[in-house]
Amino acid sequence: MRIAVPRESAAGERRVALTPDAVGRLLKAGHAVSVERDAGAEAGFADTEYQSAGAHTAERRLFEDADVIVRVQPPDRDEIARYGDRAALVAFLAPAANRALLEQLAANNVTAFAMELVPRTTKAQSMDALSSQATIAGYKAVLLGAAALPRILPMLTTAAGTIPPARTFIIGAGVAGLQAIATARRLGALVSAFDVRPAVKEQVQSLGATFVEAAVSAEGAGGYARELAEEQRAQVERAIAEHIARVDLVITTALIPGRPAPRIVTDAMLATMRDGSVVVDLAAEAGGNCEGTVPGETVRRHGVTLIGAANLPATVPGHASQMYAKNVQTFLDHAATGGALAANLDDPIVGPMCVTHAGRVRYGG
Repeated sequence: MRIAVPRESAAGERRVALTPDAVGRLLKAGHAVSVERDAGAEAGFADTEYQSAGAHTAERRLFEDADVIVRVQPPDRDEIARYGDRAALVAFLAPAANRALLEQLAANNVTAFAMELVPRTTKAQSMDALSSQATIAGYKAVLLGAAALPRILPMLTTAAGTIPPARTFIIGAGVAGLQAIATARRLGALVSAFDVRPAVKEQVQSLGATFVEAAVSAEGAGGYARELAEEQRAQVERAIAEHIARVDLVITTALIPGRPAPRIVTDAMLATMRDGSVVVDLAAEAGGNCEGTVPGETVRRHGVTLIGAANLPATVPGHASQMYAKNVQTFLDHAATGGALAANLDDPIVGPMCVTHAGRVRYGG
């Protein structure tokens, strides 16, 4: 296959879809890779590293000659128009929110695969880009929160007296939440966590955090949480409201695939928190877990700093790119048949990821 790696054009995006190491592995598998000049520069990967790995760096005819285009963010309309006939695209495509994009891809006869639709199965684990990037986001969220707090996280015993540890509360114990727990613990905070899936209690406790109970079970398909019924939401609100008034830093990570983020932290809850407390809302781009969240901005409500975290993996572009590139490369290895990317819709991994094929949109019916 002829694989093209463009420079990302979305505002604030510093990641690159393939790193030099991943390029080297694809070349050994018999593929050819072209990388747009400076595509990896913001992530710390120079053109000379790609050239040393065997890639061709180019500005012109990057797309026209490519069988497969790999990206982090979705392409714009002008780029899609430059794709060759029957090209394939692999990227985060946010298909639930990007119907117009899918229709243009289909109209241009592009076979597109959405990296956020990798099935949560053992066989697909090494392709799970949502999990790899959530790991980075959970780590960085704690650092953001710690930097915004007017106090330190660890306990210190000094000649000036003893400083007690800060209390950190993680809402949502998925991949991002568990990484946030681990990071906050390493920084010395007292950590508690909540999730509507009781099955994660053992994982939370294994990381040294306290699990906040709410007598609610909402385990959904693929290990994700499902939407709560009205009575269950009320139980969750009571449990969180009782606990949140006593903490210094809150990290919210709750997401429901293909739906707006659940509203968990209300304005009334923020009003009970002490002045100087911080909330980092990792669900900001999906509508926010916290009332008053503004995506990409930091605001103050009732003396609480509310950080609407946006695209945190792009703020750690080196390792985020390394992990994403491995996900993409593993998918390409899996999907390539006879030297071409095969849209085998019966394949349990390829089929669910394919959102456009043969001139039509497959996602959402």
